[in-house]
Amino acid sequence: MRRPTRPRPSLRLRPLPPWLGHALRAQRAPVPWPAVVRGALAAGPLLLLAILLCRPSSGVLLALGAMLAGVNDRPGPRLAALTRLGGPALAGGLGMVVGTLAGSLLGTGGFLIAAAFTGLGLVGGAFSAVGPVASACGTQLLVTVAIGAGMPLPEAGWLRGVLFAAGAAWLIVLRVLLPSPARGRRPGSVYGYLYDGERAAVAAVYDAVAGLLDAAGGPHARARRAALTAALDQAQDALRGDGAAARRLRAQYVAALPLAEAATALAWAGKAVPERACEGPRRLAAAVRSGSATGPLPAPARYDAGLRALDEALLRAAEVFDGGGAPAAPRRRNSPAALLRKAAGPAGREYGLRVGLSFGASAAVAQALHPVHWYWLPATAVFLVKPDLGPLASRVLCRAAGTVAGAAAFAGLAALLPRPAGLVVLVALCGALIPVATRHFAAQTAVVTVLVLSLVMVGGEPQASVSRITETLLACAIVLIAGHLPGPGTQRGGGVRVRVAVAREAAHAYVRHVLSEESGGPQDRARRWALRREAYRTLAQARAAVDLAAAELPVVARHSDGARQVTVVLERLVDTTTACAVQVDDTGRVPERHAERIGVLLAELAA
Repeated sequence: MRRPTRPRPSLRLRPLPPWLGHALRAQRAPVPWPAVVRGALAAGPLLLLAILLCRPSSGVLLALGAMLAGVNDRPGPRLAALTRLGGPALAGGLGMVVGTLAGSLLGTGGFLIAAAFTGLGLVGGAFSAVGPVASACGTQLLVTVAIGAGMPLPEAGWLRGVLFAAGAAWLIVLRVLLPSPARGRRPGSVYGYLYDGERAAVAAVYDAVAGLLDAAGGPHARARRAALTAALDQAQDALRGDGAAARRLRAQYVAALPLAEAATALAWAGKAVPERACEGPRRLAAAVRSGSATGPLPAPARYDAGLRALDEALLRAAEVFDGGGAPAAPRRRNSPAALLRKAAGPAGREYGLRVGLSFGASAAVAQALHPVHWYWLPATAVFLVKPDLGPLASRVLCRAAGTVAGAAAFAGLAALLPRPAGLVVLVALCGALIPVATRHFAAQTAVVTVLVLSLVMVGGEPQASVSRITETLLACAIVLIAGHLPGPGTQRGGGVRVRVAVAREAAHAYVRHVLSEESGGPQDRARRWALRREAYRTLAQARAAVDLAAAELPVVARHSDGARQVTVVLERLVDTTTACAVQVDDTGRVPERHAERIGVLLAELAA
């Protein structure tokens, strides 16, 4: 008699904890070939030119400026790159001057230099909380302060700053002058050349509208609506300039706002949209890319309020594309007082304290270990403490792994390559790899480590791969401690709470406007679209902050518990309000169904 067999237990792999899973994730994107070419033509040729002129130390400063500008070189509009790359370059040049003065006045006094670095870290960290460009400026300021104070170079402080800024300026010149592949560019047109990034951003908005209409009534509608918000945010940030081409693109962006509103209302209804309704936004996207006329647009059926709103929005967009004009999109400008309030707010205080503590402590430890070549440790700590590079645990793991891999690779290459020609080639190769390596922090760290060690050796310092690994691990330990200490005057998870509070306030302002809207005239609609944009934009920022906090170590992640549920309710509230706004335009009154749903969501949010 055969004994019955017991079913074998199935082996299920436990999911990785969020903090470890984030460290192993890499972004997927096509290779940015224009940025690769710019990287190859930036630091390497500048270094080679300086060596040929018998000024290798000047070449090191030029290449450092080009390298740090290359780290910030992202796909996007040319004109926006002037701010995105130029601001940090100026801050880096200033940091070189300040660092050189601090090094000459304070020397290697340990306590004095650590105290000065702590104060600079407080200010630079708080300013970094203002926004992405400010974050890059604050980081480059502090990194170059450490390099200026600790790297032994013969140049005077002012000349170091000029050379660093000149290296970054060379990459900016390449960014503006070198052509980039833009589909549908009109040959010889300034509109097609200077504004190719802006055109791509506005065209992506119309494509995202079509994608949301495609997904209406399906399981992917929510993801497509989030993609539409991201496209609108990117286009809004990209549009700048005052020429005729810029005004035309801004008008085309404004014409997409009612289309986005109608598409969101149709997706909220949960019903499939006829395929014919998706064709109009796609033709508008093609017209933006080519700069040509739209031609006849297929009119969708008009059997409900959402489709009627879509049809009217298509008609208005066609008029704008044919030269009828539209109100210009309001530019986002913050007053200096508003920027100061943001830097002095909870997020700025918390980040400033942690940057100051990490920067000052790492400088003190580095000077105790290496009184001569001590700049690597504080410069590493500044990069590690940046929250926009990912959760703290992920940053530390990636930085440690990337530094070990980069230092080991450089040690092997330095033993084989001829000097200085081989090091120049290595710098050019790493400059070309940086735009690709930015997909993962560990890969970016490995490439930058090889590049910096090459520059250090060209500058006359000995090969120091082992000491760089040791100092990086020390910086990781310092930042981990500073990142988990409770700070006086700060509140853990304050950044998440601030983002969620801003999103809640923007959502309430949008709801109040829609529920009180009566005339539905052009001014009311323009105000409504602006409020809707702000509500979705701040909601996307809040979700990003919540996702970042959730991937921290549990001791930190628990401080933002419940924030995700708030963003989910806010998203439903803003979507419902958008659908209500479309009904108000159609009937002139707030439907009872929408008012009840908004009331339920507001009560849930208050609870």
